[in-house]
Amino acid sequence: MPISPLIITASSMVNALGRGKKATLEALQQKRSGLQIAQHLEFSTWLGQVEGVDEYPLEKTLSQFNCRNNQLAKLTLDTDDFRHAVNQATKKYGTDRIGVFLGTSTSGSEETEKVYQQRDANGDLPKDFNYQYTDNFSSLLDYTQQSLGLKGVGQVISTACSSSAKVFATAHRHIEAGFCDAAIVGGVDTITEISTYGFHALELTSTQPCRPCDENRDGISIGEAGGYALLEQAKTNEPLHGVCLKGYGESSDAYHMSTPHPEGLGAANAMQQALASADLNTDEIQYINLHGTATPSNDSSEDNAISHVFNKQTPCSSTKGWTGHTLGAAGITEALICQLVLENQFLPENLNLLHLDPSLNSHILLDNLQPEHQVENVISNSFGFGGTNCSLIFGLPS
Repeated sequence: MPISPLIITASSMVNALGRGKKATLEALQQKRSGLQIAQHLEFSTWLGQVEGVDEYPLEKTLSQFNCRNNQLAKLTLDTDDFRHAVNQATKKYGTDRIGVFLGTSTSGSEETEKVYQQRDANGDLPKDFNYQYTDNFSSLLDYTQQSLGLKGVGQVISTACSSSAKVFATAHRHIEAGFCDAAIVGGVDTITEISTYGFHALELTSTQPCRPCDENRDGISIGEAGGYALLEQAKTNEPLHGVCLKGYGESSDAYHMSTPHPEGLGAANAMQQALASADLNTDEIQYINLHGTATPSNDSSEDNAISHVFNKQTPCSSTKGWTGHTLGAAGITEALICQLVLENQFLPENLNLLHLDPSLNSHILLDNLQPEHQVENVISNSFGFGGTNCSLIFGLPS
């Protein structure tokens, strides 16, 4: 059943490529990665870190929320003139009619890491530690709503790396059900020891900048990022303007805790649902933003899924070679990269790819591409641990 499109009327992003959509666009066009060799870790890897987060203060009135994740959230809210757009929307809809739907996997867990290192002789945590306002998943939502002065419905989704993709689907359903008139969607994740050492323990981190779809790929490069988008309904009997959310699909593999289904059955199902909800055929999609983590199993599984749904001519690339895998913020980061693709009519290459894996059947972009024909619709894939899959379709007005 086709859905009613939602327009992205404002957005903001911060990642290892810099602050704002312009910084990300310029890095993509100049083929400049944000990955750097990690410092202060007991193993060798590359990270996509955001500069200046630690020195970026929260509002004094919201100091109880102080943690690095919320600092990155504020930095993102203060970028790309996003606050002004939200203020205008608040005047239009009211503070209680704008929903907020966010994804995160780390939240403020760095604060818990710090306090565990400060335990006293009895093993007790410092008395000033406040889990509710930092590590708790609701912290990001509460901070964002209070920082923007919003009082409407809200929800945090934590489904690993699909978290901030699934928020688009959740927001659409809430608007359709009448719980809100517009929605802010997004996600924020920061690099923590839990994430870096955890992925290393799973033998999923690479000692080099990650190389999605490369024959010799050997793991991920962890990144951090923040992103927000304001979604609004089109006015009745008025033509659409700007990039729209046209469709979405969600599925669950229920196959393995950390490995996707080898044939990509759940991923294929998510893409097929997205196409159906957008009322589009596969030949109407001009670009696929891969989940593309650069682990052998993920890239192979996604390739099988794409081969099942699409033909071999649809251009594909992973952008994690630029930003790193931003975990719970990957969905929003790559959704906004898709917005940049549609607005600027260029397709980003699969960075760091030296030797294309000959077993892959998809049309992987080996260089930035200025398309001969207009890019009207793109699909963005986000697949998380446990097989939580989400595919989003963004496009220009038909």
